[in-house]
Amino acid sequence: MHGFLRRFLAPRWQHADAQVRCQAAGRLDPARPDQRQALERLCLDDDPRVRRAALGRLDDPEALLRLLAQRPDNPELHGYLTELLCGQTGGLELPRRQALVEQLDDATLLAAIALQGDNQQLRLAALARLDEEEALIRQACDNGIAAVRHAAAARVTSEAGLQRLAQQARRDRQVMRQARERLNRLRADAASLKAARQRRETLLASLEAHARAPWEPLYAGRYRHLVREWEALEDLPDASQEQRFQDASLRCRKVITDHEAREHAHAAANRRHEQATEAREALLEALEESLAGLPRGDTLNEQDIASLRSQRLLLANRWQALSDLHVTDEALRQRYDAVMADYDRVIAAWERLVARREELEAALADHDHQRLTACLKACDWPGDLPDTPLLKRARDELAGASARQSEDLDAQLARFGEDLALLEQLLDRGAFKGASRLHQSLKHRAETLPAAQLRPHQASLKRLGARLAELRDWRGFVAGPKREQLCQAIDELANDGGLADAELDRRHRQLVRDWKGLGDAAAKRELSERFRAASDRIHERLGPWRDRLAAERTRNLEAREALCEQLEALLASPADNADPDALRQIRDQARQEWRRHSPVPREQAEAVGRRFGRIRHALQGLIDQRAEEVAEAKRQLIDQARTLLEQRMPPAARAEEAKALQQRWRQLGRAPRGEEQALWRTFRELCDQIFAAREAQREDHVQRARQRLDEMQALIDRLDAWHPTRHADGEVLEQAIDQAAALEPLPSGRRTEGMRRRWSGIVRARRERLTRLAVVEEIQRWQACRPLLDAHLQADATLLEGGEAESIPLDDGLALPADMIAAHEQRNASRRQPAEPEAITEQLARLRVHLSLLAMGRVHQHDEPLRLAIQVERLNEGLGRELTRAEEVRAVLRSLLATGPVSPEQWQREVGEFDALLTRLTQLPPP
Repeated sequence: MHGFLRRFLAPRWQHADAQVRCQAAGRLDPARPDQRQALERLCLDDDPRVRRAALGRLDDPEALLRLLAQRPDNPELHGYLTELLCGQTGGLELPRRQALVEQLDDATLLAAIALQGDNQQLRLAALARLDEEEALIRQACDNGIAAVRHAAAARVTSEAGLQRLAQQARRDRQVMRQARERLNRLRADAASLKAARQRRETLLASLEAHARAPWEPLYAGRYRHLVREWEALEDLPDASQEQRFQDASLRCRKVITDHEAREHAHAAANRRHEQATEAREALLEALEESLAGLPRGDTLNEQDIASLRSQRLLLANRWQALSDLHVTDEALRQRYDAVMADYDRVIAAWERLVARREELEAALADHDHQRLTACLKACDWPGDLPDTPLLKRARDELAGASARQSEDLDAQLARFGEDLALLEQLLDRGAFKGASRLHQSLKHRAETLPAAQLRPHQASLKRLGARLAELRDWRGFVAGPKREQLCQAIDELANDGGLADAELDRRHRQLVRDWKGLGDAAAKRELSERFRAASDRIHERLGPWRDRLAAERTRNLEAREALCEQLEALLASPADNADPDALRQIRDQARQEWRRHSPVPREQAEAVGRRFGRIRHALQGLIDQRAEEVAEAKRQLIDQARTLLEQRMPPAARAEEAKALQQRWRQLGRAPRGEEQALWRTFRELCDQIFAAREAQREDHVQRARQRLDEMQALIDRLDAWHPTRHADGEVLEQAIDQAAALEPLPSGRRTEGMRRRWSGIVRARRERLTRLAVVEEIQRWQACRPLLDAHLQADATLLEGGEAESIPLDDGLALPADMIAAHEQRNASRRQPAEPEAITEQLARLRVHLSLLAMGRVHQHDEPLRLAIQVERLNEGLGRELTRAEEVRAVLRSLLATGPVSPEQWQREVGEFDALLTRLTQLPPP
């Protein structure tokens, strides 16, 4: 019951029947708020009839737009809003509608308003809110207002959209033309961008290839050239291209930096080589001075020989170490061999003397002169060396007592006193060995001098002998604890099992050197045997290690000898075109290999070192020879480049020849170090001059091309501002075309393409205007003939009414061309032999159709057979030369003048059409 009452008492606009709701909507008052809300709810009803009835009662666009936001799929609401905003209903003012359109977001509603709006500004406002390109294309093709079509077409930017516009915008040829132009420009820009990107890719590929190439003299210059070309490109690279460029640039700079580092290393190696040479010279000079100082001394003793051996050992070790690092000059090697020969001669003489020392001392003790002579002969002591004390004693003994007695006694005593003073100085300095040898000599000489004369020196000799004994005791007092310490240290070293073999050998050698440095001071048999026993244990312990070391030294020696054999084989048969850089690499690798195989046995170290030094010297000589040959070849290339620079030839061809020379330069290798840079600077300066001439020519070409472009632009502007007023002005157009042809060829590019399109359009427009002017001039001349035509028509009418055939004379003041005079005479003749009226009617129709084709390009449907016949005749007549439009108009008018006799009825039927067509032909295009 309650549901029935609720349905019975509910308002009619909420009735279940759609027809009732529709009727209720027509009775609702939109001025009342409650009924207005009911109308708004009915606008969203499920039944279309109810929605249409409710929408017809509302005229508030804001409320309707709110409802549209709730139900965007409501077609009735869409349609009513379209009619309301387009001004088709509702009577809303234009500013209000335009303000509402500027706030809309519904693309469908906006498209409908842009197509159906009653005002151009309203349509443009709706178009401005459209963003989808499909909607813009539809507006550009279908909109009824040209401004809206053009505005929509201007916002189409994609290539596909422009292509659709060019194909579908048949309603507006301007839109179609602009779409084609923008499409062509877009494609030209895309092609230009693609070409620029291709140039950048090509340049980037060249830079990456250059980064992978090894260094050569032109490497840095080519890298800078590629970077300048990259920076000169107008388009911007993308992120990947920029990253590739930075990576390639980094690799190129690394190659350049590595080369500079190698150059610095070579320079440092040269400095080290010079320092090594100076060190060799210093060592040689020291040994040479020592050998040269031997003959200047009074005697030669063991200390001198020990010092000489020490210097020789130092020289040999240092020389070998330096030879392992640097090649020895031939002059220094010869000096070294000479010094070694002198040293060997002195040492050999000393060893012969040492071998016969005991025999000489025994012969001296026995005063056996025969044995002394034999021993001296066996010693074969060099005459340029001073005698040793033993030799001097032997020679003095052989000289005999008479020779000794004959010597001045005072001089011997004076020398004895001087030696005593020298002995005292040696004792003051603590020089025990020198003082001991000098004291023995003084004691021996004291035995040979008379006791009476020697008595003043006896006390000094005893006192100095006592000081020498005290010094000997003191040395023994100091050396005793030292020997105990050394014995204890070597025992501890022998018992220490945790040391490595190399460290054990180093400490053992140091202890042995310290023990030997004590000499015979505090020498005791027990300590010596103890020290020797510990040393023997260490030697026994180091035996396997020394065997391994000896084996390693033997292997290193074999490797060094094999290396020498390989290098000798290389030097025995070098290649004629051996690359100096390859030889330098072999030299450096051989040096590294030599250092790696170290140490070698001491006995063979010096010999194999000398052998390697000679090989390296020969290899360096081969390198210098090949480098000099390269330098000579590069000097020839420099001469060729200089000759190329002086030749009269195109700069581009000269640059290509220079590139070939640069390629040959890179293939030659390097000249000697100091000369390579100088040659390269000279060659690069010549190449720079060649390329600068080419760049100057290119710049000149670019400047001339730019000048031609400017002249072409000025010509286009001048022709664009020029508007011919008579057909005779065509000479101005032909002169401009000749000037444009003289400016060809123009450089390629977007500017040139745009200029050519504009030039073609202007020339086409000016030719069309000149053609129209020629037609206008023909029609003006025809207007001057109208009195003559009227006279012929009057004569025709008289003839057709039964009168006589009258010939119309020419007016003397009327100047007609020959073809028009012939037509005039033909018209007079046609009245004497008149044709059939049907033929005259057909001829007039043909002339009208022909003139209509010339004026409008189309004819009526019933004139289509005549149009086809006329076009066939035009094609046949145009086989030899195609007639211009003015000539065709003139031919038609000439035929019109010659056609007769024409009745007034026939003329009245055609004259209006003829006048309209002639008036249309006199209309000129806008300037």
